[in-house]
Amino acid sequence: MKHYDSSFHAFIQGIILIGFALLMLWLTISGNIIYYIAPKMMPFVYFGLVTFFILGTVQIFRSTKKEANHEHGPSCSCGHDHQIPGPPLVKLAIYSVFILPVLLGFVLPDRSLDSSAAQNRGITYGSGNAPSVTQSASAAETETKSNRAEAYLDDPEGYMEQLENGEGADTEDLEEHYTIEDFYDQEGFDQYYKELANKLEHQDVITVTEDNYLDIMTVMDVHLDQFIGKDIEIVGFAYREPDFEDHELVAARFSMTCCTADAGVYGTLIQSDEAKDIEEDTWIHAYGTIEASEYNGYRLPVITDAILNEVDEPESPYVYPSFR
Repeated sequence: MKHYDSSFHAFIQGIILIGFALLMLWLTISGNIIYYIAPKMMPFVYFGLVTFFILGTVQIFRSTKKEANHEHGPSCSCGHDHQIPGPPLVKLAIYSVFILPVLLGFVLPDRSLDSSAAQNRGITYGSGNAPSVTQSASAAETETKSNRAEAYLDDPEGYMEQLENGEGADTEDLEEHYTIEDFYDQEGFDQYYKELANKLEHQDVITVTEDNYLDIMTVMDVHLDQFIGKDIEIVGFAYREPDFEDHELVAARFSMTCCTADAGVYGTLIQSDEAKDIEEDTWIHAYGTIEASEYNGYRLPVITDAILNEVDEPESPYVYPSFR
């Protein structure tokens, strides 16, 4: 029976753990960690970095110790077999699952998400919190169907009798009970945005930054009428839907809560004669006037007569929720 070299495997495992630690250290020092992790998650990155480094060092230290019993392999008195089963190719495949991410992490260039990711994930105009009338009606219809199903399961015969008598169907207008106003009528939620709307209303120019991006997107959704005719400036990367006209584009930003896996793209519709000269993924500064428009049945703010200037990608290309 071929001897299982536990020292060698402990050494490889230690190298892999230290490799992950070094990758996290490199991303942190270079600042490229912001492409993958939200700032609030950094304490977990530091914890993982230190833990992986310690565990890797322990494994390498263990690999230098000679086992007393070479026939039976390492003994830790736990009663379990710690050997990796299978032929050498299987062991190589298992280790490759961990080694390749480390190597690719050092080799592949780090970059922010762009319009190709936006196209795959779909773009949300404004804050995405205010559903259109069509969406509201659809949600209400879904809930009504659910209520009817529950009523039928509770009393099938009684429910069928109600249908025969014309009493089972809900003939009220769904939109009367499911409106945008009801959606935002939540304690604390609407009050904050009312105060923010009143504050922004007295500013000569509304400046959208990384810190207030999602708040301003939301307040313009909820209180759009208060901002019609006001000037606004915003920075984002250029994005176009397939049905856009030459003078239309979107200034978009990715919002990240925890990591790129949950990143969503938010955009503001812009109308400008200069839009046709802007290529997708170009970072732009837009300055224009807020007007109300409609896209796919959704009433939303649009920046009209915008002046567009190309700018460098911001140091922090993503925006983050404020959780107020």
